[in-house]
Amino acid sequence: MISKEQTAEAVKTYGKTETDTGAPEVQIAIMTQRINALTEHLKEHKKDHSTRRGLLALVGKRRRLLNYLMDRDIERYRTIIKQLGIRK
Repeated sequence: MISKEQTAEAVKTYGKTETDTGAPEVQIAIMTQRINALTEHLKEHKKDHSTRRGLLALVGKRRRLLNYLMDRDIERYRTIIKQLGIRK
């Protein structure tokens, strides 16, 4: 899991205000942090299948949010992809 400080930093960096947790960019950034943490966990614990299933669900949820953002505003989509280092 990611800490509250990491979440607050993502909200501050990607949100319009410090309490803007609902923006797609903020949600994508937080999910990306969680995905990275789970990926590191799975490198050490290869047989943790319940975590792997949760990781796949999280990746799918992030993909849906990215698709939503791409449909609504392509420039915001391109910006968040570049900032987070996500490739399509």
